[in-house]
Amino acid sequence: MIEFQPGKYRRRIINLWRFAGIGLGLVILYILAVTYNLFWLFGGMPDLKTLENPSSELASELISEDGNSLGKYFFENRTQIEIGKISPNLIHALVATEDARFVNHSGIDARSLVRVAKGVISGNSSSGGGSTLTQQVAKNLFNTRSEEYKGLLGGIPGVRIVIAKTKEWILAVILERKYTKQEIMQMYLNTVTFGNNTYGIKVASTTYFNKEASELSVTESALLVGMLQNPTLYNPLRFPTNALNRRNTVLAQMSKYNYLPREEMLELRKLPLGMDFTVDSHNTGLAPYFRESMRNYLKSWVKLYNEEHGTDLDLYTSGLRIYTTIDSRMQQYQEEAVEEHMRTQQKLFDDHWKGQGEPWRDDSGREMKGFVDRAVKMSGHFITLKRDLGEEQAWKVMRTPRKMKIFTWDGEKTVTMSPIDSIKHYKKLLQIGMMSMDPRNGKIKAWVGGVNFKYLKYDHVKQGTRQPGSTFKPFVYLTALDKNFLTPCDRLVDHPVYFGPSDGVPGGWSPKNSNMRYSYQSLTLRQALGQSVNTISAQIIKMVKPKAVVEYAHKLGITTDLQEVPSLSLGISEVSVYDMVTAYSAFANGGHRVEPMTILRIEDRNGNLLQEFYPKQNQEISANMAYNMLYLMRGAVEDPGGTSGRLRLYGVTEGNEIAAKTGTTSNYSDGWFMGMTQNLVTGVWVGAEDRSVHFRTITYGQGGRMALPAWGLFMQKVYKDETLQQYRKGPFVKPENYDLDCGKIEAEPSDTYIPPSRSDDEGVLF
Repeated sequence: MIEFQPGKYRRRIINLWRFAGIGLGLVILYILAVTYNLFWLFGGMPDLKTLENPSSELASELISEDGNSLGKYFFENRTQIEIGKISPNLIHALVATEDARFVNHSGIDARSLVRVAKGVISGNSSSGGGSTLTQQVAKNLFNTRSEEYKGLLGGIPGVRIVIAKTKEWILAVILERKYTKQEIMQMYLNTVTFGNNTYGIKVASTTYFNKEASELSVTESALLVGMLQNPTLYNPLRFPTNALNRRNTVLAQMSKYNYLPREEMLELRKLPLGMDFTVDSHNTGLAPYFRESMRNYLKSWVKLYNEEHGTDLDLYTSGLRIYTTIDSRMQQYQEEAVEEHMRTQQKLFDDHWKGQGEPWRDDSGREMKGFVDRAVKMSGHFITLKRDLGEEQAWKVMRTPRKMKIFTWDGEKTVTMSPIDSIKHYKKLLQIGMMSMDPRNGKIKAWVGGVNFKYLKYDHVKQGTRQPGSTFKPFVYLTALDKNFLTPCDRLVDHPVYFGPSDGVPGGWSPKNSNMRYSYQSLTLRQALGQSVNTISAQIIKMVKPKAVVEYAHKLGITTDLQEVPSLSLGISEVSVYDMVTAYSAFANGGHRVEPMTILRIEDRNGNLLQEFYPKQNQEISANMAYNMLYLMRGAVEDPGGTSGRLRLYGVTEGNEIAAKTGTTSNYSDGWFMGMTQNLVTGVWVGAEDRSVHFRTITYGQGGRMALPAWGLFMQKVYKDETLQQYRKGPFVKPENYDLDCGKIEAEPSDTYIPPSRSDDEGVLF
């Protein structure tokens, strides 16, 4: 019998199959080893929970009550968007350029890998990459190349990349099984970077073109997709020629894969980049002072929430959606009013001091020697220089001119000046704090803490405290009314009042009126408060005692320490705009003190409710007593000689009831205005950072001129907006059975307001 001997070629085929089988087995073994981190050689893989719930760093967003974004907290500026809200132009550009077979492969594109392999063998570096969009999603979402997933072999050059690539292939296959192509595309576009701290297509579209992702044109889409290959090299701000060429390459790819007719592509290539670049940072957007004030609160809230619920939320990376009480329309109007008013005030201030020397003066009006040196020593820059270089060298650096950017009312300017000169520049700027709150529920509707957050971050709404001057007087009047020392219809005579040792004033004190005269007239309480007569407030505090006034002020919402002295009647103790608005709101809210409310609810990135917030209020004085105070303070607006009569110039008084109070402090360092309508309470403070910097005369340095116009301009804008009907003009709500009639003096109607001969402000401390 003849034994069959396999032929030469058959043996080769058998060997090839054997080698292929061994190779396949080794590949499977390798994949399993990588998957399960055999002997800790390859590093870990994301666990099942992570794979089922992939996440990326998402900016937390503050949202106004009317649904607009106020700004974000982030390390990476990233906001998610649904695939249905992305322009098809961008989807087509992405597929044509990055992964033409995206809809056909299952996470790994064998054809692309073969192309890459041929390119490596032939030395053709332009053969393209082999990574699919799904693999890039795996890399972006799970950060497979980080130290967290580094094994014992991770330190070997080249090996670490091979292992990382393998993990991305494995994850890509898993992602393809768990998610639809649309979901994977959405993940990709929400995780990629576009440079300039811009992550995800939603942020990129607003940053580079100031429009929604759904509105992107073909050329805009091509530019953004082109940047993905190398966000630095194709940065249109730094390298516009590179970006233009890359954009045109993407357009050509779109034409190649039939997403764009060739003729149209050739025409589009001729167009410029057409960007509308708007950087999104912590310094930009609406309500930056409010956002900064909320930052620490929200960080504390997140910490407490994590402790109570065992979660690991992070303000900067968890994509929280924080719905606030701010109304974006009212915030915009307040910011516009502040800019318009403070631009005028600063010009008045600069002209007022032109040729008069430096504006920092002592109580005698003399220029303060050493003022600048003291300011320099207190600056953070000098303190750091002194620590690192020594005091002598620190002073040398502070005196050396250099290029810097500064804030001016003519715009941001690049100038050459020394740090000392920059400190002098900012010391001469007037500042402002302004806040509005709905007294019915405590919702803060607008918050402006200064004139420019980028350069002047100190918040003059809540962080800063200043003497309130005569805006403190309503608490004095309230104490007397509520303790039955007086009724709203009583009269007091404007005459000198003396406080001696028995009143707790060892050296004696007799307050003066702002015009330095006493009328010796019998005035109603409404006239006295409306004209802000200092002697009447002094008489009242002499009746009720300072301690009682302090108790009422604290009861209504003032949180700072108040001196129990007679001069408290003229507002010598420091308060914040935030506290003053809180306390005044009790007058407009039927005697209920309502806690300021800034947040409505907080949701996670998926829209799940984490916490909802509700108004908190407590009845502190009766509704009748609150209305009595409104009646008295309306005299400042409605009656002859009232310190707030200038409001008629802004067209906000007709058909409206406004209760108001102005305030001015010694040397005109602080100008205040508190304005109340039936459903909005607003406080305004204006002054320089240092009390020694101020106007020289009451002509400009009174609250009725420094602060009141900002309120008038703001309310003028609010009343013109027909979408803000809930804040329309109207009367205060009168309590049932309220029957007070003191025969009040009504102001005669006039188209042109003529101020009284005396100063139309009040309460200056002397």
